Amino acid sequence: MTEATRRERLRAETERDIRRQARALLVAHGRDAVTLRAIARELGITAPALYRYYDSREDLLHHLADDICTDLAAELNDGLARIPDDDVTAQVHAVCRGFRHWALAHPQEFALVFASTETALGARGPGPDGRGQVGDQFGRVFLEVAGRLIASHRVPHDHGEHVPDSLHSDLEVFQRVLIDAVGARGIPADGDLLPLSAVYHITQSWVRLYGHVALEVFGRFPFAVANPEPLFDSMLAQLIGEMGFDSR
Repeated sequence: MTEATRRERLRAETERDIRRQARALLVAHGRDAVTLRAIARELGITAPALYRYYDSREDLLHHLADDICTDLAAELNDGLARIPDDDVTAQVHAVCRGFRHWALAHPQEFALVFASTETALGARGPGPDGRGQVGDQFGRVFLEVAGRLIASHRVPHDHGEHVPDSLHSDLEVFQRVLIDAVGARGIPADGDLLPLSAVYHITQSWVRLYGHVALEVFGRFPFAVANPEPLFDSMLAQLIGEMGFDSR
């Protein structure tokens, strides 16, 4: 092992130790407890030494959010691995339910990734180091399943919804992303296969799913719900059924 390789290995190990300690503080005490000073104290080093590894606390939180999304993606993929490739509806159920179960089991991680203006999905684009947006790994799992769903069943053109003109340009960008996801499965796709009205419905579906999960994680339901799971499953079945798929 060359000296340069050894230094790289030691640096990578130190970075992992820093993020491991940061995550422990996050889980135990919440996002505000994740400070460079607290991490340095736990690791037995000085706070200024951490700047050799991360530019700022926000940079560290961004890397931590990436780690969390990687773990979430792995958990969702484990669930998908137990489902036949041709049972796409079951895959959609598995991913959505898996996301909810993960969020309830990891409320502090959920809050960092999905409810923080600094580290929320899409909050930061690729930087000079080539890193993408937070949640790329997590997003790829959902896009893969969405691609399978769309490729296996032509989405109805009319959901009985009018797509607001002001949303067309934004939805067209997401439409391109979904079309590429379908194309990655070897299925030629265009706006005829995936009309803008369907993209609008998919977007609204995510908003409703996320809204339910966030309300549940943060205990913000407007009324007492002893067991929110049937409410979630009913909403999920309705969303899938509205797209013309077997809602089960």
